[in-house]
Amino acid sequence: MSAAQEIRITLAGVERVVAAGTTAGEALGADGRSVIAASVNGELRDLACEVGDGDAVEPVAIDSAEGRAILRHSTAHVMAQAVQELFPDARLGIGPPVENGFYYDFDVREPFTPDDLKRIEKRMREIVKQGQSFRRRAVSDDDARQELAREPYKLELIGLKGGAADAGDGANVEVGGGQLTIYDNLDPKSGELCWKDLCRGPHLPTTRVIPAFKLMRTGGAYWRGSEKNPQLQRIYGTAWESRDKQDEYLRLLEEAEKRDHRKLGAELDLFSFPDELGSGLPVFHPKGGVIRRVMEDYSRRRHEEAGYSFVNTPHITKEHLYQVSGHLDWYADGMFPPMELEGARYYLKPMNCPMHNLIFRARGRSYRELPLRLFEFGTVYRYEKSGVVHGLTRVRGLTQDDAHIYCTREQMREELTSLLRFVLDLLRDYGLEDFYLELSTKDPVKFVGTDEAWEEATQTLREVAESERLELVLDPGGAAFYGPKISVQARDAIGRSWQMSTIQLDFNLPERFELEYQAADGTRQRPVMIHRALFGSIERFFGVLVEHYAGAFPPWLAPVQAVGIPIADAHIPYLQDVAKRLRDAGVRVEVDASDDRMQKKIRNAQRAKVPFMLLAGDDDVAAGAVSFRYRSGEQKNGVPIEDAIAEIADAVERRIQV
Repeated sequence: MSAAQEIRITLAGVERVVAAGTTAGEALGADGRSVIAASVNGELRDLACEVGDGDAVEPVAIDSAEGRAILRHSTAHVMAQAVQELFPDARLGIGPPVENGFYYDFDVREPFTPDDLKRIEKRMREIVKQGQSFRRRAVSDDDARQELAREPYKLELIGLKGGAADAGDGANVEVGGGQLTIYDNLDPKSGELCWKDLCRGPHLPTTRVIPAFKLMRTGGAYWRGSEKNPQLQRIYGTAWESRDKQDEYLRLLEEAEKRDHRKLGAELDLFSFPDELGSGLPVFHPKGGVIRRVMEDYSRRRHEEAGYSFVNTPHITKEHLYQVSGHLDWYADGMFPPMELEGARYYLKPMNCPMHNLIFRARGRSYRELPLRLFEFGTVYRYEKSGVVHGLTRVRGLTQDDAHIYCTREQMREELTSLLRFVLDLLRDYGLEDFYLELSTKDPVKFVGTDEAWEEATQTLREVAESERLELVLDPGGAAFYGPKISVQARDAIGRSWQMSTIQLDFNLPERFELEYQAADGTRQRPVMIHRALFGSIERFFGVLVEHYAGAFPPWLAPVQAVGIPIADAHIPYLQDVAKRLRDAGVRVEVDASDDRMQKKIRNAQRAKVPFMLLAGDDDVAAGAVSFRYRSGEQKNGVPIEDAIAEIADAVERRIQV
């Protein structure tokens, strides 16, 4: 082998000499099934790409995050091919991989039916079995327009090349690179073209590598996420590296469906979404109101103990406030339209922080007052797109347990450390135990302030997060425009991750609002501002807890903590007396005096997920006792009334699950 025919590459950290023209797959010895792509100098590439001199090459396994995304994107292509073969008039939208699956949007005359999905999935399996190969080729803009002349949405994407990051809804998977590429699906025997799509890639070597997939559902979606554009039909699917993994995911979905807070909210009479109010605007019923009040009261008590001062701010404001804060520059799309009143424009507030800044600025401040911790259950309004509004977890009117802490630069690190521990401890009190942290860094375009301030803030947050010895995941570019943030991510009872509390460090809003305090040396200094929402929003946290507990709240949160069930009507007065004593002990209790038979009363209490059922018959009355029945069906007979009250009160006080 001559020197001219050799190149040097770094393969999985080790320098190697290979022949010029060697592909990434050949260099890696990839089988195309377990290793399905390569990372070349940090960029994901097909196994068929040729490596160059000096390249660093790493394998991409199918069961890695990157590998699953490639698998799912390839499966989306197979689905789109099947759709266009079965529905020749269908026009292609965008088909990116998403968490746990993929989707593809189509412009079709009629919405897809369940029978259509069965036909599409059957054709997909035939394409997978055929083993069509994915081949990448670069094209000029003009050639791409000529080849895709029958695809109006693809033609629009070609015009967006280079600006796809802002195009919305997955456009960057097609035209996010500097050069346009098309992927051809080729017949494995003849090499003839079966189908093609505008795409950045990479993809699997062949369709046969797809181990397991399933089409899930259909829905409407506006082109590029804008309600001003045509509505397309979206097909959602899932794909996994093995059938076992897919079966595990489908079991999780089945369990999640049982825990769906929207379904349980109706069954347990907790909340509803009246059409008369509008999308994303829930009302809480009496039982839901009890849970919400208990959540808020406990949070207030803990904040009082931690030295917070309670404030209250209005729901609307003149637009100038959000011009000063920068929200109208960076967040206007998430705000409701303005109202014209008395010659001025008013906005529903999307954030509490600018108003808290006004409270800080209302009078002179001394370093002796810092850290100043302001806290509010403040209701805000955000114009979420109709397609993303979802139960209580994505609403348009929400109440944040919002705190803003003003401190000196010297106090900043200690305050962040104690704040993060406070957040984690309080979340644990509500029954969440499994956490990791996410660090969101500066968006390179949407930010205010200096690079130096951002770097200092980001590094401080990173060090504070690492001190908790929890897993730390980076979220590049995910910060708000005014500062980086730590997000506390909690895993629920079935392993799903939810973003809970956020802690944001902000050097910029104090500057924009000209906030000052008098330092010990008599100079005027800017405070550091820390934004913190512990629940995120009461509504969202409520929905998460409903699903975490599957509606079976621990006694301290349960709207009804105990229900008295008489064996016969003659025992009702006895249980009413027991109930009075329980109420005197602070227990939320009811007595079922309905005409239903005892067994139905028990079933009703079980369906309502009441933690304690107290049964009473002749023997219980004679002994001054009750019979305990728990949600599990376990029963304990002849418990003296005082002991019964003590057991329930103890469970409530210790916030344990029963």
